[in-house]
Amino acid sequence: MSEEKKRVYEPKEIENTYYKLWEERGYFEIDGNQNIQESGKNFSIMMPPPNVTGSLHIGHALTFTLQDIIVRYKRMDGYKTLWQPGTDHAGIATQNVVEKQLLAEGTTKEALGREAFLERVWKWKEYSGGTIVHQMRKLGVSPAWSRERFTMDEGLKEAVKEAFVHLYNEGMIVQNNYMVNWCTHCGALSDIEVEHEEVNGKFYHMNYRFADGSGYVTVATTRPETYFGDTAIMVHPQDERYLGIIGKEVILPLTERKIKIIADSHVDMEFGTGIVKVTPAHDPNDYEVGKRHDLEFITVFDEKGILGDYCGEFAGMERLEARKSIVEKLEYEGYIVKIEEHTHQVGHCYRCKNIVEPYISKQWFVRREVAKKSIEKTYAGEAKFHPPHWLNSYRAWMDELRDWCISRQLWWGHRIPVFYCNDCDHQWADKLDEPQACPHCASKNIYQDPDVLDTWFSSALWAFSPLGWGNNGKMKESYTDTDLTDFYPNSLLITGFDIMFFWVARMMMMGEHFELNGKHQLPFKDIYMHALVRDENGAKMSKSKGNVIDPLDMIEEHSADIIRFTLAFLAVQGRDIKLGTKNLEQFRNFTNKLYNASNFLQMNVDTFADLKDIKIQTPLGKFLQTRLSITIEQVRLDLEDYKFNDAAAEIYRFVWNEFCDWGIEYSKVSKDSIPEIGAIFKETLKMISPFMPFISDHLYHKLSGTTLQNGDSVMVMKFPHHENIARDSDIQSDFAMIQEMIISIRRAKVIIEMGNSKIAKAYIKINEDYLKNFNFDTKIAKPFIEKLAKVEEIEFVDMKAENSITEIGNTFEAYIPTEEIDLSAIIGKLTKQKEKLEKEIGKLNGMLGNEKFVANAPQNVIVENRASLADAQIKIDKVQRELAGFGIQ
Repeated sequence: MSEEKKRVYEPKEIENTYYKLWEERGYFEIDGNQNIQESGKNFSIMMPPPNVTGSLHIGHALTFTLQDIIVRYKRMDGYKTLWQPGTDHAGIATQNVVEKQLLAEGTTKEALGREAFLERVWKWKEYSGGTIVHQMRKLGVSPAWSRERFTMDEGLKEAVKEAFVHLYNEGMIVQNNYMVNWCTHCGALSDIEVEHEEVNGKFYHMNYRFADGSGYVTVATTRPETYFGDTAIMVHPQDERYLGIIGKEVILPLTERKIKIIADSHVDMEFGTGIVKVTPAHDPNDYEVGKRHDLEFITVFDEKGILGDYCGEFAGMERLEARKSIVEKLEYEGYIVKIEEHTHQVGHCYRCKNIVEPYISKQWFVRREVAKKSIEKTYAGEAKFHPPHWLNSYRAWMDELRDWCISRQLWWGHRIPVFYCNDCDHQWADKLDEPQACPHCASKNIYQDPDVLDTWFSSALWAFSPLGWGNNGKMKESYTDTDLTDFYPNSLLITGFDIMFFWVARMMMMGEHFELNGKHQLPFKDIYMHALVRDENGAKMSKSKGNVIDPLDMIEEHSADIIRFTLAFLAVQGRDIKLGTKNLEQFRNFTNKLYNASNFLQMNVDTFADLKDIKIQTPLGKFLQTRLSITIEQVRLDLEDYKFNDAAAEIYRFVWNEFCDWGIEYSKVSKDSIPEIGAIFKETLKMISPFMPFISDHLYHKLSGTTLQNGDSVMVMKFPHHENIARDSDIQSDFAMIQEMIISIRRAKVIIEMGNSKIAKAYIKINEDYLKNFNFDTKIAKPFIEKLAKVEEIEFVDMKAENSITEIGNTFEAYIPTEEIDLSAIIGKLTKQKEKLEKEIGKLNGMLGNEKFVANAPQNVIVENRASLADAQIKIDKVQRELAGFGIQ
C-alpha cells in the first residue's frame, strides 16, 4: 500500500529511525540548534537522576515528558539549551539488590569483603545501569546524552569531596552521638526516609513495684522489649496525685535494677494514668528528658536489633521476635496488668519496610544553619513554585528543619572523606582519596571513616556539580569551561512533589550556600511540582492492585507521541492525573486526525511551501492563518507559565475543531486555498513538535516532499511566533458568523427531521445593527454555508421569510421554508414531548416541595431528583423554542 493511501499513522519504524538520526546529528546537544540560537538566550534544566539500576515507570514518563516539552520549545525558540542527563547511584537500593544476589548464591558481602563487594556492585551497575536510559529514549526525550553523568563518576566524586570538606571546615558538618532513625538492615535514616504507617498494635500495662515494698505504679508501653532500657519513672511536678512518690525508687520487672521516680513537665497529666517510663536510649522524647535529668542511657539492642546483656535471659534474641517471649514471662511473673488493642503510627524504612527504631548512634550531620539563607531567599520570592501552594508545604517543613543525618552504614556510595590517626587521635576531612600521613603528627597509622554519605548528599549538588563545579578537571569531556556562567542558576526544575524534601529543598540549601559565579544564589528560578499519575478510577497504582501502567507497554501499543500528548494534556497544575484507556484512545484518534489531514491535503496538492515563503490571499487562508497566530500566542503564554495542559488543549482545539472539522471542510469549497492551508498546517506541525516530535517531523517532510534523512528536523527549526504571522480581524469575524449560520441552519433542519438531508432553500436575515458596524461579505459566505449546511441555495434577505421555521442567532435569523413540508407529525411529536415533560416537572416539583419527603429521603435521592428537574427544564425549554418556531406557544 502506498504511503499516500495509508489511512492510519504507523509510528514504530518512524520513531526508532528518527530518534537515531536526531541523536547522531547532535540535535540534543547545547549546539544542536546553533543555526537558530539567539545571543544571550540560555536555558538549563537538570534531569532528576533516576536510580541507575531502575526501570522506567509512569512517574518518570510524566517528569521526562514535561521536561522534554519545555526543552524542545526553548530549543526551537532560539535558546542555547542544556538538559543535563544522568543517573543516581542509589546507595541503599543498589546495595540491597546485590546483597540479595549474594544471598541467593549462598554468601554475603561480609564474606566477600568491602573491596570485592564494591567490584561486584560496579559490575552490576555496568550490566543493568543502561536499562533506564535506553528506555527513556523510547519516550523520545532529548537530553544532551553526550554529557550524561553518574553520581559516582570520577568528576562528581571530586565535587562531593569538595563540598564535604568545605562544610566540615566551616563547622557545618559535625559528628556526634545523636538519636537517629535506625533501620536494623539499612542503618541511619533521615527523618524524611521514614514512612509512618498505621498499625494495629497493643498497649502493655505493667506494674513496677516500689523498692521499699510499699506498693507499685502502673505504666504502659507499646514496645515491651525496650523496657530493659528504662532509667526512670516520670510524673508531672504539679500532679498532686503523685507528689508523695517523687524521689522514690522502683524495681525494674524481671531484674534487680532500681530506678528513680522523677518529675518533669513533659508528662501529660491528662493522658492515661499520668505516669510514664523513661527509656532515654530508645525514644526521642525520653532522650531529651534523659539529658535534662542526667539519666543513664542504656542501649538494649545492637545495630542489628539483637538484645544485649541488660535483657537477661532474652539476650541474643532479635528485638521484635523477642517481644512474645518477654510478654509471656512478664505475665507469668504477674507484672502484666492488662493488654489493650492499640492502633498507632509506626515508622518504617522507606526502602526495605523494616520497622525503624529511635537509636543513639554516632553519626555525621549537616547542621540546619546551612539552609538558613536559602529559606529566607525562597520566602522572599527568589524562587517561584508552580503551582504556588507548594510554597506552603516547603515552609511547613523548613520551619521545623532539624540537622540532616548524612552518614549511612553501607559500602556502596561516596565514602565519607574523614580520616583518623591512631597515634594522636586527630580527625580531619581530606579531598585526597588516600592521604599519606596525619597532618597533625605525620603518622602513617591512619584510617578512613567506614560509612558512606547519604545518596541525597551527592544529589543535592546536582544543580551545579555536572557543570564542572568541584570536578577538579576530571570528566572534562562532559562539561565546558563556560557551563557555570551559561547555565547556573538553572532556569527550571521539574519533578514530583514526593521528593520535595529529599531533593529539592536540599539542592536549594546547597546551591545557595556555595558561592558560584561570585554569588550565593538559589539554584533555579522556577520549580514545577507535578502530582501523581493514578489509574482511571483515581486509585494509586500498585503491583498488589494490579493497576500499574507500564509506559513502555503503552508506547508499544500506541506510540511515544500519544503517551506524551496524553500526559501533557492531563497534567493540570496541582491535580493528580487519572490515566486510562479512554485517554489514550482519544489522542490516538488525534494522531489519526493529523495524519488524515495531511492525506487530504496531498490528494489535491503534492507538496507545500513553508508559510514564510508564500503570501496568503484567499479568505479561508487568511482566516486559518489568523486562528493559527492566535493559538500560537496562547500556546507560548501557556508554556512560559508551565501550563502544559492548557498548551496541549489549545493545540488540540485548533487542530481538531478549527483546522480539521471546519477548515478542511471549508477547503472543499475553496480549492484555491489548499496550497495555503497546507503551508499553515506545516507551521502548525512546528507548534506541535515539542509535544509530538515524531509525527510532526514525519508529516512536515511528507508535505514538503522531503525526508528526514535528507533534510533538517523540525526540532531545530524556529518555533512559530505569532508576531510573524499576519492576522485579519475582519475575516475572522466573517468566518465566526459563517460558522454560526451553518450551525443554526443545521439545528433548524434537525427540528423538521431533515438533519442529514439536502434542502432546496434557506434564508438568512442579518440584523441591521450588525451591518451598520461590520462589513459582512455575503458573496464569500454563501458557498461555504451552502456546502456545509447542505442547502442548494442560500438567499440573504431583509425581511422575515413567510411560512418558515426560525432559528435565531446572535446577530441574524435563519429561516427554512415549510410550505412543502407536512408539519403536523413534527408538531404532534413535539407537543407530546412537552406534555410528558410537564408531567415529569410537576411530579419532581411536588416531591421536592414536600418538606416531609426532603427531610426523610436519602441525600443522594434528593440530589438525583434536583438534577432530573434541572435536566427536564432544559429539555422543555428547547421543545417550547422549537414549537415557537412553528408559531405555536
